[in-house]
Amino acid sequence: MKKRTIHHGFWYLLNSVGLMLLGSCQSTPPVDFSTQIKPILNNKCITCHGGVKKSGGFSLLFEDEAFAKTESGVAAIIPGNAAGSEMIKRLHEEDPELRMPYEKPKLTDEEIDLLTRWIDEGAKWGQHWAYSLPEKVAVPQINIEASLAPTSASDFVQNDIDHFILARLDEKNLRPNPSAEKNIIARRLSLDIIGLPPSQELLDRFKSEELSYEDLVDTLLNQKAYGEKWATWWLDLARYADSKGYEKDMARSIWRYRDWVIDAFNRDLPYDQFTIEQLAGDLLLEPSPDQLIATAFHRNTMNNDEGGTDDEEYRVATVIDRVNTTFEVWQSTTIGCVQCHSHPYDPFKYEEFYKLMAFFNNSRDEDTPGESPVLKFYTPDQQEKVDKVIEWATKYGDEASAKTYKDFLQFTEPVYKSHFFKEINNGSYDDHASVVLWDKGNCIIENGYTNNASYVYLNYRSHYDGTKFIIREKDAEGPIIGEFTINKQKQNITARFPIKKLDRQGDIYIETHNANAKKEANLMNLYWVTFIPDLPGEGQAGYKEMGVNLMEALNTKTPTVPIMVENPDYMKRTSQLFDRGSWMSKTDTVEPGTPESLNAWNPDWPANRLGLAQWIVDKKNPLTARTLVNRVWHQIYGRGLVSTVEDIGSQSDAPSHPAMLDWLSLRFMNEHNWSIKKLVREIVMSGTYRQSSESTPEMYEIDPENELYARGPRMRLGAEQIRDQALAVSGLLSPKMYGPGVMPPQPDGVWQTVYSDAQWVESKGEDRYRRGIYTFLKRTSPYPSFLTFDAGSREVATIRRTVTNTPLQALVTLNDPVYLETAYHLAKNNYRPDDIEQSIALSYKKATFKEISPNRLEALKALYQTSLAEFHKNSEASKLLLSFEEKPTAELSALTLVANAIMNLDEFLTKV
Repeated sequence: MKKRTIHHGFWYLLNSVGLMLLGSCQSTPPVDFSTQIKPILNNKCITCHGGVKKSGGFSLLFEDEAFAKTESGVAAIIPGNAAGSEMIKRLHEEDPELRMPYEKPKLTDEEIDLLTRWIDEGAKWGQHWAYSLPEKVAVPQINIEASLAPTSASDFVQNDIDHFILARLDEKNLRPNPSAEKNIIARRLSLDIIGLPPSQELLDRFKSEELSYEDLVDTLLNQKAYGEKWATWWLDLARYADSKGYEKDMARSIWRYRDWVIDAFNRDLPYDQFTIEQLAGDLLLEPSPDQLIATAFHRNTMNNDEGGTDDEEYRVATVIDRVNTTFEVWQSTTIGCVQCHSHPYDPFKYEEFYKLMAFFNNSRDEDTPGESPVLKFYTPDQQEKVDKVIEWATKYGDEASAKTYKDFLQFTEPVYKSHFFKEINNGSYDDHASVVLWDKGNCIIENGYTNNASYVYLNYRSHYDGTKFIIREKDAEGPIIGEFTINKQKQNITARFPIKKLDRQGDIYIETHNANAKKEANLMNLYWVTFIPDLPGEGQAGYKEMGVNLMEALNTKTPTVPIMVENPDYMKRTSQLFDRGSWMSKTDTVEPGTPESLNAWNPDWPANRLGLAQWIVDKKNPLTARTLVNRVWHQIYGRGLVSTVEDIGSQSDAPSHPAMLDWLSLRFMNEHNWSIKKLVREIVMSGTYRQSSESTPEMYEIDPENELYARGPRMRLGAEQIRDQALAVSGLLSPKMYGPGVMPPQPDGVWQTVYSDAQWVESKGEDRYRRGIYTFLKRTSPYPSFLTFDAGSREVATIRRTVTNTPLQALVTLNDPVYLETAYHLAKNNYRPDDIEQSIALSYKKATFKEISPNRLEALKALYQTSLAEFHKNSEASKLLLSFEEKPTAELSALTLVANAIMNLDEFLTKV
């Protein structure tokens, strides 16, 4: 009996301990690879065991590499057996030559414990949150009465965004700020939506409650200025500029792309279509001129026109830039790291970079000074003749004939440009433009195709009469397929000459002869050669007229814009891997493809830029919507939900509100149908956005970066916004939209051009007062005041402007001619001769949308009195200060200095 009792007692104790141990195990959640393990591997291990280096044959970048055998012949990680895993053994080593990380501090006990538990639990290789598809997210249900004082509940919770914010605030025992005052929120909202302060009429209607807050939002969203504000942000991403960059930095006429972006935002072009048209508008079925202009997104890359540079090197540099920019802009991914080796931290392989590059490697642009292909803009009369040729080709030919002639008349492609001609004898290549041929000169077009055409088209300039031009098949011994005479031609001309039909591909040999020319004299400059299928309908009445119209159009000088155009199949380039990223060391051939770690490729998509664009905006792509939502949030709040807006990979900061990021991303794609306007509207309609931006020392200590959003956004305005606001409050701002870049006042001597006589010619009339988005941007010499306020040169995509605070900025707003002139007009418009205090107060209110405090009024009044005394003493001082005014008075000069001081206050330079 006693023995049985002991036996039962023992098992009772054992069961109790077992249950306790089981309960303990159950209370410890499994180790999460993405949030707990991957950060340790990235920070402590991947430097030696990743995409760049694989010391000991061991890499922790990809799952198959992590569990593969190392150089020792065994795997370093054995799932389920941490004690037997060499990786864990090395972490515990005391010998510094054996311990890992090598020559680095030992991991902490907590880090080693996490890695050990992870392996014992099976070493499950999870996926980083950004590379997994957002799943349906439930909006948190908040007990408002428990979270907030009842009186403020109805003010704060305005839409579902506020539920996510409150859930996080509750975790920190914080309460949101009350709503900002009407004048403050109206200014904030207007600056965020249209980039300008609201008009007085709109503000009065809102303050009098004639307009509700929702009506105010919709009114602003429908203003044309909305497109100008948001286009400024996108042009940073597109690296838009009015010059080509590099040393010569010649001007580039690409402003029609800028105008397309403005218009696209105002039309609220859905983001998926916005993406497709910019990446591949030329590949759409019957693309419109607007869709072709959109492709200039990737013609914003720099061109190097300097003599002696290798055109192919810079063409390749352009293609690489397009790959990097596409992934930075649409995927928040630093894919540029993968050009030389697999990504050090993210799941992108070296070979995948070149598969992506293959999508972009087949475009027609080739780093030439003329920037071909360029879309032509004919006058109505010219367009009428062009349309007749296209209609003729459509009527008498097939669909392919019509497309051939439409494309050739729109952008004169495809052609064989002279910089790819080979084996030039008795001639030379002339500074990135043409092949110069002498008597008995010759060269070869490699692997050319005459398209079974009856004519060859040449673009040339000729210096002698009677030059015999011979075209042969293959080489100097090949059969002649064309022979004709070219006479003197001072200007570039496009002409066509008859040839024998030939329907096969191969080398085309060109030679020139002119016995009357001096030895080594330039007979001609040959810019390009092409063969296009014959215009159909020969023998029909009007055929000759169509030929005349065709040649007239080809020789018409028109405005243009660079665009993307794809090579035809017979000119298709081969894409290869670059050994260690060098374009001169090409290895294996690759076909277009996308990273395996992201969404799968749909076989129905074409293997070109259009297919890539469709892959990017596929709703199964985990990065596209998250990237856009995060960046729009950043534009409004000054920080993203993922603060590292340029990168949401495994090295990025964790999202402050991960569920809300996914919820907004899904909503953006599905409920909003990719509408950026609807996304902006939803964000600004929230109670979170409407909060006062006031902070307390306690609040700042808990949340210095406003990561929890317990207060409204407060941020320094962007470079263009500061100038635009100054023009707006002074009444000088021009509403004129679109057109070539303008040149507002800037200090003399800033812009010096070595290679041309181009000058900064100050714009006159209303062009002097247009919005910053229209200011001419020269990459090697950007507009100085914009540069000082953190705008860039746009040589590469600018994902996020760095916000600085320097004395140079005060020097700009105090001394720049633009700010002096706007200050003068602000003072003049609010000048009340009999009441200086009212004059100052009105200027302050106009600039800041706030009533002036007594202390501020006294300080500014004292500045006025001191300045007035100085101007009375020195009558010439007013003329020097206000050189643009015919008869400046001392009173207005003094008030100008007061207005200028107001424009230097935080209230003016900051969105609060």
